[in-house]
Amino acid sequence: MNILLVNRGSQGDIYPYLALAQALQNRGHQVTYSAPRIFEKEVRETGIPYTLQAFDNIPGMLEGEPDTKNLLQWTARVIDSQFEELIPLLERHDILVAGNTEFAAPSIAEYCGKPLVRTSFGPFLPGNTVPPPVFPLVKPHPLIRPALLWFLLNRGLNLLVLKPLNRGRKTLGMPPIKDQGRHAPENADNFLLYSRYLGNTDPSWNQKYQWNIGGYCFNDSFPYDKQFQEELAAFCKKDRRPTLFFTLGSCNSVQRDQFARWLFNICRRHNYKLVVGCGWWKVGTHLHNEENLFLMHKAVPHVQVFPLVDAVIHHGGAGTTHSAARAGKPQMLVPLLLDQFYWGQRVKDLGIGPGSVKMRRLSEAKLEEKTLDLMNNGRYKIQAHALAEQIRSERGLEAACCHIEKYGAKNMGLAANQ
Repeated sequence: MNILLVNRGSQGDIYPYLALAQALQNRGHQVTYSAPRIFEKEVRETGIPYTLQAFDNIPGMLEGEPDTKNLLQWTARVIDSQFEELIPLLERHDILVAGNTEFAAPSIAEYCGKPLVRTSFGPFLPGNTVPPPVFPLVKPHPLIRPALLWFLLNRGLNLLVLKPLNRGRKTLGMPPIKDQGRHAPENADNFLLYSRYLGNTDPSWNQKYQWNIGGYCFNDSFPYDKQFQEELAAFCKKDRRPTLFFTLGSCNSVQRDQFARWLFNICRRHNYKLVVGCGWWKVGTHLHNEENLFLMHKAVPHVQVFPLVDAVIHHGGAGTTHSAARAGKPQMLVPLLLDQFYWGQRVKDLGIGPGSVKMRRLSEAKLEEKTLDLMNNGRYKIQAHALAEQIRSERGLEAACCHIEKYGAKNMGLAANQ
């Protein structure tokens, strides 16, 4: 089977797709990956055939104080390039596998007459009981119902993407669409790349969409500096003091350095060791390299990091949340945008950590209170250990591969019979 994969974003979006592409290739399929230019080195090292996307300014979009509106506006600007790039590619492939933020993918698959597997790292399907994971209002509300929130989200989404989408469809001789929020999931096979034990699903989806859930596609094998990882391990194991890990990943915040400084002070007062994942924006590098601090300025797979630490504070990306949960570590989220608020609420609901904190409204005293709770609350550890066993039982990569193979074979057979 010839399979075209396309998505964009930061490490938490790209690395799982790299793992999926490699797994599909190892199962004998011909795979092409349409990847962001900023990740060319990582894709090239896998040996997977790839093309580079023409429009790619992910760091520029995340610079400053990113929010959902900026991200959606950035995504809308790539639609024209999607029509130009993906149609010639998909015509040479049997099936398209695309992230849910590839808004032109359903129209492109429809035009080419090819099946589409639409993936997402969260419950991005409109429903009646699960609110949109991109809204800060992730808890049940007596007046503001999830269906209303999905309606409002789709209205905003349509304002941003319908014009370029229908412009592309008109050029191809296709009728316009009225609601992208309904058109996309209703014209695709929706496969959820997150854990059913960590995230949740909506019973109303069964009446509306074709969907399945398989678990997170962990990428544990991307290249890294093994000597650097050994230095990290030696730091964490050098004594019996608890170790706290903090990262914002690829996200940015104007409060990032102050937050890191507060955490450093808290760890020093309570005799904890602190590991800071510096990420794209070099968080923590302003701190002096004292004996209780390790600056992780190089990327190391989570599977090599989280077993070494006692708790994790992070931005709330789906990948980091799943990795900390798989390691059985208590975690506390500092959500900044999109589904990070959703994962923060799930962490609290599942009892694997305290509620999320907001950088803008935080004091050092409040952060200290939350951090001590995270590090010392035995209930979080018990719940995190139980959840880890469930997540480890899932085989996300295998489930995704089997689903793509089954769905592709079924639709290729239907096309051959027509």
